[in-house]
Amino acid sequence: MHDHRQRVRTLSLWRSAVIASAVLCVFVLTISTPVHVFAAEDSIKNILPASGFASNWVIQDRVTLYNSDTLFDHINGEAELYFPYGFDMLATATYLNKKDPEVWVVVDVYRMDSLLNAFGIYSNYRKADAAGVVIGAEGFVSSSQLMFYQDRYFVRIQVTGAASLEQDLFVACGRTVSRNLPTNAGSPRELEVLTGMPGVVTKSERYLAQSLLGYAFFNRGMITDFMLGGERVQVFVVFENSTEAARKAFDDYRSYLKTEGQEINVIGTTDRISLTAVDPLYRGVFVEQSGPYLIGAIRMKEASIGKPIVEQMRERLLKR
Repeated sequence: MHDHRQRVRTLSLWRSAVIASAVLCVFVLTISTPVHVFAAEDSIKNILPASGFASNWVIQDRVTLYNSDTLFDHINGEAELYFPYGFDMLATATYLNKKDPEVWVVVDVYRMDSLLNAFGIYSNYRKADAAGVVIGAEGFVSSSQLMFYQDRYFVRIQVTGAASLEQDLFVACGRTVSRNLPTNAGSPRELEVLTGMPGVVTKSERYLAQSLLGYAFFNRGMITDFMLGGERVQVFVVFENSTEAARKAFDDYRSYLKTEGQEINVIGTTDRISLTAVDPLYRGVFVEQSGPYLIGAIRMKEASIGKPIVEQMRERLLKR
């Protein structure tokens, strides 16, 4: 009887310990998760200058945060652009001029999930004729706005209440924000395949996070305008995760062209294969699959002239 009572007492104590441990775990999780979230929120809030960025410019109210569920409230109609690029959080603040309170500067700091995606968003807004500004990895400025990217952040600064603002004020604001960002001011490694290559049209490089050329079978990749034999064409590279995935994308493109009734010339081996054809949207095309990449040239009068530049890009990719 004594042994039985002892076993019951031991089992009761064990159950109490298990329950107490479970309650403690729930308590710790409940407490620690918000702390982590709040820390992340505070870090992006602190990027925006609380004391303003120039004489007579002061922050209005406070910094506002938006996540993927609420981004539409701030940029309705544009929010969908950001999601494929790994959008994480937006911090925004409005600054007003004490001497002219009707003129505001709105500063948006978008935190993406990578340097490449920050560049991707930036490249969607950049114009070839935009005036460059030395802020972050790259930036441009006009009479109404300034944009730049730095590390995994994309920054957009705009005037409201007036058609224009002195560019010096945009630059002062941009540099103040830049000082509060991580110091990495480099460009994404994926951009190296195009950087400095003779023929690339400056500031035309773009990174698309999905559906390159508008084709679902072409995943994420780089594209740029290119001067080839006096003709302005475009060259691109699709980044796939494996050789098999790249070959499937190539085969899907070939099937699409065949469905469209286009004449296709395919040459190559199991390691590397290419095609020349006339794309119904992009005129003459030369596309090659090599390893996990699809490399191509489009918008050509004669598709075969794209082969040398595609070979050059392949060599640059192999050296990365």
